[in-house]
Amino acid sequence: MPHTQQPTMRRVLRREIAGTIGLLADEHDFTAMRRYRTFTFDDHTTYLRQVEALLRTLSAQGSHTTVALFDPEEYAEFCAETGLEPDTPASRTRYTAELAATGPSVPYEGQPFDELVPDLVDEAVRQATWQYAATLLAGIGACASCGEDIGRAAFTHATELLTRILDAVGPGEHHLVCTVSAASQPLTAALRSEGPGAPWRTDDTGTLELTTVLAVGLATQSAGGLVMRTSGSGTTDRVYGWKLRGDGLVPLTAGEVFDAYCTDSASGDLVSPESGVDYCAPPSIDDQGPTKGGHTH
Repeated sequence: MPHTQQPTMRRVLRREIAGTIGLLADEHDFTAMRRYRTFTFDDHTTYLRQVEALLRTLSAQGSHTTVALFDPEEYAEFCAETGLEPDTPASRTRYTAELAATGPSVPYEGQPFDELVPDLVDEAVRQATWQYAATLLAGIGACASCGEDIGRAAFTHATELLTRILDAVGPGEHHLVCTVSAASQPLTAALRSEGPGAPWRTDDTGTLELTTVLAVGLATQSAGGLVMRTSGSGTTDRVYGWKLRGDGLVPLTAGEVFDAYCTDSASGDLVSPESGVDYCAPPSIDDQGPTKGGHTH
């Protein structure tokens, strides 16, 4: 190969490399990293501007870059577990490589930072919620009377409920939000789907998260509910709702759906209803519970 072609080939190969940048999105986390001598930034705003400029440069060069949320506490734990010296760029690079596989991240597609950073934080919250819900579900244990794993049975039942709901509502774009007041904190998960059809055929990650949160509510018989908004071509949007009761879902009336959807969850104040939206009683899903009455636990 001629010597003059080597730099050109390297530039071509560089475009084939996908990279990850660990971002200190929060000023508190940024301040925590300043205790390391090799972390040379001293102003969070300047740091964010420099990261954004780097991302734009990489994008202009044709590189695909993912932005991951860098957590200083988890980084310190990672270094302690792996025997790495935390005050080195190489260790931060090793940790960022781990984040690329396991941590919350979003792809950089040219979006401004005032969109990217909230999306990244939302992704971190979503992932933490699912992990917490999965831990709760796994820790419930077996039914005292029949020995069946309560968490597994609840997950199966939640999957069946979502499938029935999507099949009953029919075609359209569906946005489902499930909220459960379980344990020490409320859990919320969302799913976008196009039905009819089983939800896992449309959005595996979102389905797993929403199913897990719903299963926690069913297994613990916690307060909570499920709201679905359906959109279709040439039709008004429809909003349906169900509330958790025992280990099943009970449909809300049209008036209850209206009240739930048009009330600010934080303040309790009424919110003006949207035009072109119908608040409807949901179709029957014939929920009989996982064992026609469920477990007693």
